[in-house]
Amino acid sequence: MATMTLAVPEDLKEQMDKMKIINWSAVAREAFEEKIHKLKLLETLTKDSKLTEKDVEEISVKIKKGIKKAHE
Repeated sequence: MATMTLAVPEDLKEQMDKMKIINWSAVAREAFEEKIHKLKLLETLTKDSKLTEKDVEEISVKIKKGIKKAHE
């Protein structure tokens, strides 16, 4: 298995150190796997899309406005 080093803020590291029962390497591995799974799914869903980046941005703005309006 490959080894990876990553940086976390000091306060997060202190909190992690207090929870010795947690296997933080396993938590990180699971998070990486979940993110990869989601990105692969996104690739599958969008591979045949004809949308441009501009189209996506316009849709994003409309969605954000709708969410904001729904929570006012």
